[in-house]
Amino acid sequence: MAKVLIATEKPFAATAVAGMKDVIEGAGNELVLLEKYTEKAQLLAAVADVDAIIIRSDKIDGEVMDAAKNLKIVVRAGAGYDNVDLAAATAHNIIVENTPGQNANAVAELVLGILVFTVRNFYNGKAGSELMGKTIGILAFGNVGRNVARVAKGFGMNVIAYDAFCPAEAIEAAGVKACASQEELFKEADIVSLHIPATAETKLSINYDLCNTMKKGAILINTARKEVIDEAGLLRLMACREDLKYITDIKPDADAEFAKFEGRYFSTPKKMGAQTAEANTNAGIAAAKQINAYFAEGCTKFQVNK
Repeated sequence: MAKVLIATEKPFAATAVAGMKDVIEGAGNELVLLEKYTEKAQLLAAVADVDAIIIRSDKIDGEVMDAAKNLKIVVRAGAGYDNVDLAAATAHNIIVENTPGQNANAVAELVLGILVFTVRNFYNGKAGSELMGKTIGILAFGNVGRNVARVAKGFGMNVIAYDAFCPAEAIEAAGVKACASQEELFKEADIVSLHIPATAETKLSINYDLCNTMKKGAILINTARKEVIDEAGLLRLMACREDLKYITDIKPDADAEFAKFEGRYFSTPKKMGAQTAEANTNAGIAAAKQINAYFAEGCTKFQVNK
């Protein structure tokens, strides 16, 4: 029997926890909870004797792994996993997995929801514009990008995409025009929606020069990762180009500076992409099933570290 810890500073919905409990205990494993903890010491104490951990945005670093002598697997309930130290996990012989696709529809609906809010001038009573006929460029055509394409088509938008790791043929097969480069995408789109991970190659890659190639009146939307934005460069560009808008569900470090561009900037109070009851439950249940599969069959299908 494996002991599984759900460690969540921001807890799962109660219904999600109940479903995860049924899955974990139904397979003969034990489930324990650490919710709304306020100090790292609480996490370090809780991991001391567990075999598996399910997290959301919680940070699992080398210190946590040192404290977790029995730990074999960490599953991040969500797509991103930059809150887990993968190198440290590999050094400790710990499997790290994510749950790709479980939050994809929630993020896609948020993208289009914020876009409607933006093109209608943040609902300030003044006449705005429509999304129909506009071209949305999707940077990275993974689970979220594909869902953004699906929803955008429902608005009558033209959809183009670029993904360095997804063949153009696969993008075209989804009824989306494949761009040959990131630069082409930025030049052709009225709206660019970012869905890239924060990696050594992508961090600060959305910069002054790239964004300056965007069309007049273009909108940049980021529901991916804060680290991919060169905030200093984007601030400088928005000061020069009064036609550009930036909207995000990830509050920038320079939020106060961006807020000076009234009518051209919007950020949600906190990251909202996966904040739906459905996504919360889907990701949690998927994480629980993956842990069961690992202990029952040695399955590591969603492993992200090597």
